[in-house]
Amino acid sequence: MWRLSCRRRVSALCLGCLPWISGFLLHTATLLSMGLGYAQGLQVTSTGPLTIQKAEGESVILGCGYTLSPFDSGELDIEWSVVSPDTTKKDQMLLSYTGGTEYVHGDAALAHGLHFAAPDPSRGDASLSVAALSPAHSATYQCKVKKSPGLDTRKVSLVVMVKPSVPKCWVEGGELLGEAVALHCQSARGSAPLTYSWRRESEAPIPDTTTQNRVTGELRISNHSQSLAGFYLCEVNNAVGAERCRINLKANKPPNRAAVIVGTVVGSLLLILILLLFIGLLYWKLSGRFRYEKEFSNEIREDVPPPESRPASRHTSRTVSQHPRVSYSPVGGGGTEVSSLSEGPTHPPSCSTPVKSKPVEYDDRNGHAV
Repeated sequence: MWRLSCRRRVSALCLGCLPWISGFLLHTATLLSMGLGYAQGLQVTSTGPLTIQKAEGESVILGCGYTLSPFDSGELDIEWSVVSPDTTKKDQMLLSYTGGTEYVHGDAALAHGLHFAAPDPSRGDASLSVAALSPAHSATYQCKVKKSPGLDTRKVSLVVMVKPSVPKCWVEGGELLGEAVALHCQSARGSAPLTYSWRRESEAPIPDTTTQNRVTGELRISNHSQSLAGFYLCEVNNAVGAERCRINLKANKPPNRAAVIVGTVVGSLLLILILLLFIGLLYWKLSGRFRYEKEFSNEIREDVPPPESRPASRHTSRTVSQHPRVSYSPVGGGGTEVSSLSEGPTHPPSCSTPVKSKPVEYDDRNGHAV
C-alpha cells in the first residue's frame, strides 16, 4: 500500500512539472535561434557558377547579391578585389563602395571597364560588370560585403579565352589512287584546348578505314579511292567559339610507270649527247684559237726588218757637222786656188795631180770657217 501511494505521488508531481519543462525548452530554443541569427547576419546569396568562361571582347557580370540582417547596424562597405595566386602577397583592390560613393583602385588598365552592375549597390546587389574582356582579365575575383557586425564573401574565377581563327586546310600527298593521302587543318590563333573534327560535305560518312586526330587536325587516308574524292569540312572549336575551312580532295590516276622509265632513259641520253657536243665544240674552238695564235706569231717573225745600225755618237756627229772639211783645187790655167767646203766625208781626187790644201781656221762661236 505504501509503495502504491508513493508511485501515485511521483506521477502527480511529474504531471505538475511538465508545463514548466516545456516552457523552459521553448525559451531555450528561442534564445538559440536568436543567437544563430545574430551570428549569421549579412549573407551573400548569389549561387551562380564559380568558374565563368568568356570570349575575348565580350562582357560579363560577376554576381554578388546579398541580404542584410536586422542585427547589422554598421556602415555598408563593398569591396571587389583580385585574389593573388601567391598566398604570401596581398590581394589587389579594384572597386569599392563606401558611404554611398564608388571608388576605383589599383591598375587603371585592369580596372578599365569595371563598374557595379546595379545603379545603387546598397540595395542588395553588389554584382560587378566587366566590359570588353581581354586575356588580362583572367583571374579569381572576390566580392566582400560588410555591415557590422555582418560580413560575407564570394569568389568567382573568370577565364577569358580567344576564339579560334579561321583554320587553313591543305592536302599532303599527290592525291593518287591507291596511295596514302593526308588532310591537314590548323588554326593559327585560339585558346587551348582546340578540338578539330573532319566530315564530308556530302551526306556520305567518312569511312572507318581513315584515321582522324582531333588534337593535330589530321585526317589520314591509307588507301585513296575514287569514292573518297569530294569536298571535306574541318571544324575547330574551343569553349568560346568555332570556325571551319573547306577543301576539295581529288582522285588522280597514277602515271604509267613504263612510260616514265622510258622517258627518263631517253632524257638522260639526250642530256649526255648534248653535253658531249658542248665539250667537242668547246675543244674545237680552243684548238682553233691556239693554232691561229701560233701562225700569227710565225708571220711576225718573218716580217721583222733587220736591226738598224748603231748611230754615231753624239760627239762625232756634232764634230762633223761643226767642222766641215775644206779642200782647194786648181781652176783653169791660172793656177788660182779655189776652196770648196764639203760637209760629207772627203774622197781623194780622181786625178793624179797633187792638190795642196791649207787648213782653215774654224770659228767655234759662230759655226763657220774663217
